[in-house]
This record gives sequence, C-alpha cells and structure tokens, in this order.
Amino acid sequence: MELFFDPAFDGQGILNESESKHCINVLRHKAGDTITVADGKGHYYNCEIINAHPKKCELALIEKQTFPKSAFGIHMAVAPTKSIDRFEWMVEKAMELGISEITPLLCHHSERKKVRTDRIERVVVAAMKQSLKAYLPVINELTPFDEFINKNHTNGFIAHCYDSDKTPLKQIYATGTDCTLCIGPEGDFSIDEVEMASKAGFKPVSLGNSRLRTETAGVVACHTIHLLND
Repeated sequence: MELFFDPAFDGQGILNESESKHCINVLRHKAGDTITVADGKGHYYNCEIINAHPKKCELALIEKQTFPKSAFGIHMAVAPTKSIDRFEWMVEKAMELGISEITPLLCHHSERKKVRTDRIERVVVAAMKQSLKAYLPVINELTPFDEFINKNHTNGFIAHCYDSDKTPLKQIYATGTDCTLCIGPEGDFSIDEVEMASKAGFKPVSLGNSRLRTETAGVVACHTIHLLND
C-alpha cells in the first residue's frame, strides 16, 4: 500500500504539489488509478485520480476511513545528538513504533545547540508514510531543559546514568496511560537537571543494565511502552 500525505486534504480536490509530483512523476500513476491520502489527523482518503497533473493531481473520493487515537500517548523529550543523523534515526524508529509528540531538549551537556524542525518534520512524514500511521505527532522546537521540565507533564519519567535509586520503566509505567519520556545528551543530564526533574515530579527510571547511547535509549524507552501496552 502506498500512502501519500497532505495535511490540508479533506477527501476531494487537489493533492499538494510535492505529493502530486511524487505520485505522477516518480510512481507513474495515471488517471483512473486509486491512491490513499492521509491527513495526519486520523483519516485515510481512498481516491481515484481524475487528472494526473504532476503539480496539482486532482482526486475524487471513493472512501474515507477514520482511525481512533491510541489509548496511550508517548511524548518523547530527547536531547539531540552531536551527529544529527543519529537523532533523526531515533525519531524515525520512534515514529514507526508510534509517538504522539517530540520535543528536542537543550541540556547543560548538549553538544548540539540547534535543530532544524523542518528537517525533523520530513523524517517524521516519511516514517509515517512508510509505517502506514494515521496520526502525525506534534513536533516542537528545541526547548531548554528547565523551561520544558517546569511545564505540566503527564506521567513524567527521566532516564539517566547516575548511581541512584531508579525503577525499571517496565515496572513503574501503568499501561493505558499517557507518559513523557526524558532522555539526555551524550554526556547525560547534569545532576542539577536530574534534581530539577525530580522536584517537578519526574520519576527516575532504568532502561536495563546496559549503558545506552542517546538514540538507543530513546528507541528502547518507546518500545518498552508499546510492549507493555500490547
């Protein structure tokens, strides 16, 4: 199944220019073919191509499908790695598993101080289409840790490498509930950041006995939540 993405599409009319080009010039679809368009808001539109124009492909609705939201939501707050490719790999895999929100964090030990949100959006959209997801997650701008941590968050967890009391995520997470997962940079969160998170209600968690890279920790945490809800 091929999935196209157009957040403004409502089932009838013109597919956006980038997806029209991909549909007609790259995939060689023609008038009379049937394609599926997702709006990222829980809807699939099965449509017939009426006019196979490479810039404004015209579609007619055959069937609309509506998908319910997941019973649980995952907000991943992760400090981007020095190598943006590694961070984008994590975002891609987390999207394939299923997440509801992404916040890049600017931490005390962060080596990467800037993130292009538009580039992250492209990764997320590609992963959404590849994994046939109906919902596109919220993608936030790079946010300073203290600013992020002092907002209201549901069921917050922070994973770090310090020797202190930590509960395995698989034991402390309650299935069927929303959660916020905080993963630090290559140099880990600072002690002050861990204490700040604890005071804000975030629970320190362990992701296992191995010391994980930032991007691996993000995927493991996300996968753990999905396994527990399976």
